Amino acid sequence: MATNEESCSTQLIDGDGTFNDDGIEKFMKEVKLAECGLSYAVVSIMGPQSSGKSTLLNNLFGTNFREMDAFRGRSQTTKGIWMAKCAGIEPCTLVMDLEGTDGRERGEDDTAFEKQSSLFALAVSDIVLINMWCHDIGREQAANKPLLKTVFQVMMRLFSPRKTTLMFVIRDKTRTPLENLEPVLREDIQKIWDSVPKPQAHKETPLSEFFNVEVVALPSFEEKEEQFREQVANLRQRFFHSIAPGGLAGDRRGVVPASGFSFSAQQIWKVIKENKDLDLPAHKVMVATVRCEEIANEKYALFVANEDWCQLEEAVQSGRVPGFGKKLSSILASCLSEYDAEATYFDEGVRSSKQKQLREKLLQLVQPAFQSALGHIRSETFSKFKEMFDKALNGGEGFSAAADNSLKFCMAQFDEACADVIIEQANWDTSKVREKLQRDIHAHVDSVREAKLSELTSSYEEKLKEAIWGPVEALLDEANSETWPAIRKLLKRETEPAVSGMSAALSGFDMDEEIKQKKIASLEDYARGAVEAKAREEAGRVLIRMKERFTMLFSHDSDSMPRIWTAKEDIRAITKTARTASLKLLSVMAAIRLDDAAADNIEKTLTVALVDSGSRNVKDRSITGVDPLASSTWEKLPSSKTLITPVQCKSLWRQFQTETEYSVTQAISAQEANKRNNSWLPPPWAIAALVILGFNEFMTLLRNPLYVGVIFLGYLLMKALWVQLDISGEFRNGALPGLMSLSMKFLPTVINLVRKLAEEGENPETNNPPRNRSKSNSNPVTAGSNMVSSASSNVTSGDDGTEYTSASKYD
Repeated sequence: MATNEESCSTQLIDGDGTFNDDGIEKFMKEVKLAECGLSYAVVSIMGPQSSGKSTLLNNLFGTNFREMDAFRGRSQTTKGIWMAKCAGIEPCTLVMDLEGTDGRERGEDDTAFEKQSSLFALAVSDIVLINMWCHDIGREQAANKPLLKTVFQVMMRLFSPRKTTLMFVIRDKTRTPLENLEPVLREDIQKIWDSVPKPQAHKETPLSEFFNVEVVALPSFEEKEEQFREQVANLRQRFFHSIAPGGLAGDRRGVVPASGFSFSAQQIWKVIKENKDLDLPAHKVMVATVRCEEIANEKYALFVANEDWCQLEEAVQSGRVPGFGKKLSSILASCLSEYDAEATYFDEGVRSSKQKQLREKLLQLVQPAFQSALGHIRSETFSKFKEMFDKALNGGEGFSAAADNSLKFCMAQFDEACADVIIEQANWDTSKVREKLQRDIHAHVDSVREAKLSELTSSYEEKLKEAIWGPVEALLDEANSETWPAIRKLLKRETEPAVSGMSAALSGFDMDEEIKQKKIASLEDYARGAVEAKAREEAGRVLIRMKERFTMLFSHDSDSMPRIWTAKEDIRAITKTARTASLKLLSVMAAIRLDDAAADNIEKTLTVALVDSGSRNVKDRSITGVDPLASSTWEKLPSSKTLITPVQCKSLWRQFQTETEYSVTQAISAQEANKRNNSWLPPPWAIAALVILGFNEFMTLLRNPLYVGVIFLGYLLMKALWVQLDISGEFRNGALPGLMSLSMKFLPTVINLVRKLAEEGENPETNNPPRNRSKSNSNPVTAGSNMVSSASSNVTSGDDGTEYTSASKYD
């Protein structure tokens, strides 16, 4: 590349037809062609070799093309195609100096490059200068005619004419006026145009459709240099604003924007080299496609590297960014406007298509950041809703009102925040995120509702259970004919306020009346279930309860004092009373009677089957019909209300009789022992016999007082043994048990008395005699009559056939 003060030049295509890619890129940057848009013009010159083309261009446009040195002979100076920027002409004008035609260096038959370069000049130039000698005008075989034929022939290979301006520059003008030369030249041009074969589409197309023909004449540069320069300067003025309406190239067509000129020229030359026809409209679209795509990729890369975008993308990953939408929209708008500014002169359809692709590509890039921003808004709004909702509930606000108010407030905040992240260039819908937020909120409300309802239900159930279980247990413990009516009253009394309170509490949840009634019915069912559960629990301990009741009534009198089984006590009546009370308890515990008319005949059935049947003799029992207790269900009572089946009642009663029999037996034994203890002295006749028969012994004692002392000592000894051994107490339980007990205690007691007497005798006498010490021996309390045991069991029958059973606890 060669440069001067105002112009620079480069070889665009060398003599071998190789396109200089790097050279034109450097040339475009040097002349800043890309900034021109459509405000530039391309001028080319063609003509015979050594016809002064370069000299004309240098003088006309201020370029520095190499000129022929006349002193060295006439030879080829320009090889290939050179390009330079015209100095001092507006708009920016590029000029191409083509290799001369009809040169001896290439020979007569090597016209391929001439045609290729001519077609290239016609395809890219707005104005084509045809340099020709004045004396060739009017000649049939002049040098300009082959050139014109070449121009017209290759022009037919352009599918769409560009309306190129052909300026014929007549060099070395003679004395013949231009007014006389121009008609001859135009006539020759028309003849050549008519003789050139044309495609069918252009058979009737006039020359003016393809070309604007201009003719100028210049004097000889060598003979009239000053005049030549003066007329060249005048001609130069015509190239100022050449693309304006009325200018030399004012009606040009299909201009390629300046930023795509190098690529367009390269592709045109490639097509020409491959000897293909040029479809300029399609080429224009192709150039626009490539260049717009290059511009779009460049802008996309700049956007990706944009510092503001990188900071915004990084910030939105960690949290919400205020003004996110406006900031990102501004960056996107700047990127797209830069694209539009550079691609504005390219084909509108291609430009719009590539801009759309760029926008979609950019939006695809920023969409994750947009989604992150929406995600932060949704998360913050959801957290705010939960906080606000919980605060409202804790403040005593109704559930439904708290949920609705919190939802409206938070959704309004969400919509406002979404407006802050909306990107102007994108038509993205936030409704899906909004719907997801609403689903999350509704799910949270539902979970809180379930938790609150569960908590509320549990609270009322616990209160009911606490209010019911204790009283029900107490009522069942004191089982009588009023037990179940009392339980029913208790159930109604505790359930009604609980149901009323829960109904009022549920009204704040804004639920369907049907669901509300189900909740209330569930609470009522729970209350009944609590009673039934407690009844079943107590039914499992019915045998223990029966034995406790029997023991209480059998072993204690009406004043709750332990009974002493004297002869006055009627054990048979007491046993019957205690067992009847136990049977009453069994009948109460046999079934659940939460309905008024349920199981009224159970007690009568048990009494007939278990108590009354015991008073019959064996013969009568063998004649008896079907056992009423030989069934697994009670009459007119569903199995769900049965706590103890008839068969189980019969089995429990037998076990009860067996385990309480021991207490009855012990009572009978204690009563008999008491009778014996109260009659231990001999009968009166025996006492009279002893007095009569012992008269002699009595007289002997009177005669010998020493016997009296011995007898007295013996009496004291026997008295002490009586007290120590508690003989009367030992015989209360019977003769045989008393003798066995005395036999074991006799020897230790005698030894103990002798030891004490020996100790008393060894004590030395003192001035102060020892105080009398009195020992009080407490008689052991006989517990045989009050002791009951459930470990052993016996069955006995009285004379009247009544069976006695008992089960007691230690008092």
